[in-house]
Amino acid sequence: MSKSSEQNSAVPAPDIEAVITGLWVYPVKSCAGVQLNEVVLTETGLEFDRAWMVVDEHGVFLTQRELPRMALIQPQLKYHDMVLRAPGMLALHIALDQVQEPVRVKVWNDEVKAYDMGPVAAQWFTDFLGRPARLVRFDPEEKRASSLQWTQGVEALNQFSDGYPILVISEASLAHLNGKLQAAGHAGVAMQRFRPNIVLGDRPGSADMSPHDEDRLEVLEVTTEQGVAQLKPVKPCSRCPIPNIDPATALSSPEVGDMLQTYRPDSRLKGAVSFGMNAIVLQGNDHLLKVGQRVAANYCFE
Repeated sequence: MSKSSEQNSAVPAPDIEAVITGLWVYPVKSCAGVQLNEVVLTETGLEFDRAWMVVDEHGVFLTQRELPRMALIQPQLKYHDMVLRAPGMLALHIALDQVQEPVRVKVWNDEVKAYDMGPVAAQWFTDFLGRPARLVRFDPEEKRASSLQWTQGVEALNQFSDGYPILVISEASLAHLNGKLQAAGHAGVAMQRFRPNIVLGDRPGSADMSPHDEDRLEVLEVTTEQGVAQLKPVKPCSRCPIPNIDPATALSSPEVGDMLQTYRPDSRLKGAVSFGMNAIVLQGNDHLLKVGQRVAANYCFE
């Protein structure tokens, strides 16, 4: 055996080899997502993900939970600005490099520094949502960290996400759910219902991934042009009623949540339903993630 063959044989194959099949960012928290072919990985997650947020007159965050119409607000990222469109509204242009008044806002239990995006944006959101609302942008100097209990002491920063920088879901998990929905006489649903950042699928010609493999993986190693980025799944994503909302119509019906209740109560979350895994960035700041990149991981055995 040659020396190179000996070296290669000494490296065990990973338990799972997958590829990135989808990349999504949600520039404005709880509004529609933007599907991308490539995106920069930062210490707070994917670039521009949850960089903006809609708040009420008291600075408290607003979401689809109370305002399903937010699902109809469609962002588009361009070179120098973000364009927001919604039914019956003129397009709203938000400069990517400009902010206005510094403010403090509340997202869940965190009060953080942000910038108000001004009266034009406020009037646009107020008109569409039918209640007082303002648009704010996360202050990049703010350090909002994920729960150290779940990250095992690793400082993982995020912006206006619910609590973690990255959400990972596999195509196998969605296919499994859709099979159950269709067997019960319901239509299948699209991945957009679950608002992932990274979607994992099988490599061409293989079938490595089983439903909810993302729940059981230790570290995801993504081969990028800059090297290897490492993402660590740390907490199952507990599910509120948002997956019941059809992102195309903003209408809610209970079948998705009801079906998840039949097979996805999660003991790690004291019985709450989970779907997908929240992940943190261990390595790879400023790496460029692309659809089609290889992802390798081993199962985590506790």
